[in-house]
Amino acid sequence: MELLLHDTAADERAGKVPAVTLGFWVIKILATTLGETGGDAVTMSMNLGYLVGTAIFAIIFAVAVAAQMAAKHFHPLLYWTVIIATTTVGTTFADFVDRSLGIGYLGGSSLLAGLLVVSLAAWHRTMGTVSIASIDNKAAETFYWITILFSQTLGTALGDWMADSTGLGYGGGAVVFAAGIAIVAAAYLWTRVSHTVLFWIAFVLTRPLGATVGDFLDKPLDHGGLALSRYTASIALAVAIAALVFILPQRAEEHA
Repeated sequence: MELLLHDTAADERAGKVPAVTLGFWVIKILATTLGETGGDAVTMSMNLGYLVGTAIFAIIFAVAVAAQMAAKHFHPLLYWTVIIATTTVGTTFADFVDRSLGIGYLGGSSLLAGLLVVSLAAWHRTMGTVSIASIDNKAAETFYWITILFSQTLGTALGDWMADSTGLGYGGGAVVFAAGIAIVAAAYLWTRVSHTVLFWIAFVLTRPLGATVGDFLDKPLDHGGLALSRYTASIALAVAIAALVFILPQRAEEHA
């Protein structure tokens, strides 16, 4: 009876998002890279364009996030499906804003950064915290996914700006964002900076890292890429993500 009560209490404390571990970040970076190659495969290789690509991935995201929010417990495969959906729709929408609307990488990045700040501010004002340990109700979960969607979209624009506008190229841009993540990791280990603040900084930075790596894989040689097939790269990344989701320990973040 005591064991049963203990298990029940543990289930009640468990959330629907994964605990933040090294495995979480590895899968997150792979997912953001897949978002770039997958988004480009639909908009460029299939020649559907950014607006149509955004509409397709927005529908996929809406279905996936609805299933995630309707779930009663943490389901790793479902969670990461939603994350991948945010990266693909983020890729195509950022490209639409930056290129089709002519705002440019810096303008698009500034706009999306503003939306991300507004989302976090509204979340904090409403719930009193933006910690993932506090996601124990529908309102917090809604803010969580809106914030993630904005952060993924911002990451695409930031990655393109760093690679194209600064002259660093995709490889150089990836190094810059990887260095930024390393600094955040060091701050997590050796400073007293809020872990919640560091989490969201790292979450944002992993997206442009994935974006620049994805572009490096599939962009033409004369554009600084490796010219790999977007389809092949996307399939390989999806298989790797699925394998890691099943191989690496996946546990839900406990409520504070």
